Amino acid sequence: MKKYELVPEDTINLGATTVTRIRSLVDIPGVVSVGDLGGYIEHEHNLSHDGNCWVSDHATVYDNAKVLGNAIISNNASVYDDARVFGDAEVSDNAMVFDHAIVSGHAHVFGDTKVTGEALVSGNARVFGAAHVFGKAKVADNASVSGVVKVSGFAQVLGVAEVSGDSKLSGMRIFL
Repeated sequence: MKKYELVPEDTINLGATTVTRIRSLVDIPGVVSVGDLGGYIEHEHNLSHDGNCWVSDHATVYDNAKVLGNAIISNNASVYDDARVFGDAEVSDNAMVFDHAIVSGHAHVFGDTKVTGEALVSGNARVFGAAHVFGKAKVADNASVSGVVKVSGFAQVLGVAEVSGDSKLSGMRIFL
C-alpha cells in the first residue's frame, strides 16, 4: 500500500533535477496525517512506502538517494546522490547528506552540517552546527560532533566522545 502520492502541480527545479512535493495517504502517528503535504522527492524510490519514514517541510531527497525505515528528513535538509538515511535517523534544519554517505540508527544530523563521501553517522550520534563529516570518517555510538569541526579520512569519533569548536580530525585516528 502506498503511503504518499506525488503532487505534480507543486515542483521545484534544482538545476537539472525537478523534485515534486508529496502528500500523505495514511496516518503516521506523531509524524503526519492523511492529506498533509510533505517535502519534495524526485522519484518514488527516494522515499520508501514501508515503515514510518517521511520527508517533510521543504526538505528534498533526489538522485539515487533513499530514505527508509523510520527516518525523518525535515526543514530544509537535503539528501541526494547515492546517500542513504535509515533506521530511526533524523536529518533536519539545513543539513546535507550526499555522495555515498549513510546516516542510520538513532543518529541526528542537523544545523548546517554536511555528511559526504563515504562517511557514516550511526548509533545515537549527533552531528550539528556547521560540522563536516567526510571521506570514510565515522561518527557513532553516543558521540557528538559540533561547531565547525571537520572529521575526514578514516577518523572515527566513537563512544561518548564530544568534539566541538574549530577542530580538524583526520587520518586513521580513533577518538573515544
